[in-house]
Amino acid sequence: MDCRVVVEAAVPVYDVETADEAVRIAISKTGEMLNPDLNYVEIDTGTRTSPSGERLDPVFVAADEALVALELQMDVFNVDRGEHASRVARKEIGKRLRNIPLKVLSVTEIDSEVSDRTEESGAPEGMSESDGVGSDAGDGAGEDTGY
Repeated sequence: MDCRVVVEAAVPVYDVETADEAVRIAISKTGEMLNPDLNYVEIDTGTRTSPSGERLDPVFVAADEALVALELQMDVFNVDRGEHASRVARKEIGKRLRNIPLKVLSVTEIDSEVSDRTEESGAPEGMSESDGVGSDAGDGAGEDTGY
């Protein structure tokens, strides 16, 4: 089974004046941390809503510091089920984005046709249980779990 996993990350950015500047820096900073190992992870601004359902900006700026919500999308191949795909994505992204909180937003199964085209284009295959993603892998929530 192949899955597309979307993970939300809360990226802190320092010494910024505007929300647009904070978003650009957060995307650049995240890209640097993920590359070259995870250059196939797509980075986009997150979507936030208030408890009443009102749409909010993905960035909060105060005192020249910002917290930016980013969505990281990763395709994971050859997994047993959605939970396994979620653990693989959180582990792989989490060990490169140290001390950045992560939350899995969605796990969707992708068609075998789509995954076949992606595999042919050179995207790496997902990891299996024998690749170190076992019950001791932690929840990948960004806590310092000793990666």
